[in-house]
Amino acid sequence: MISPEPTDSCCIAGANGPLNQAEAEAAAARFKALADPMRLRLLSHIAAAECNDVCVCTLTEPLGITQPTVSHHMKKLVEAGLVTREQRGRMAHYSIVPEAFAQIRDIVDVRGLRLV
Repeated sequence: MISPEPTDSCCIAGANGPLNQAEAEAAAARFKALADPMRLRLLSHIAAAECNDVCVCTLTEPLGITQPTVSHHMKKLVEAGLVTREQRGRMAHYSIVPEAFAQIRDIVDVRGLRLV
């Protein structure tokens, strides 16, 4: 449940103001990609590597899924601009796109609200 923090103002403003059409479309695509539990789990594994990239080969066993399933979900995350993909020989390596998560953080970090 979200409840308002006491504030002196009746209005709550976003950090960077309203989104334009292109920003809204990009953000919607990112939220859509994030709406899948397996993609969230994949992202959490990549984010846990901090600034290091992650080989697709290290994601199958901890998640209990096959390499084609990982590739399918990672393709969706790449298309949404949440991760980058670099091919090294036969293996793909993925990294978080910090700017994409900064945009998401700006959208959902509404001052004056907190989770209860």
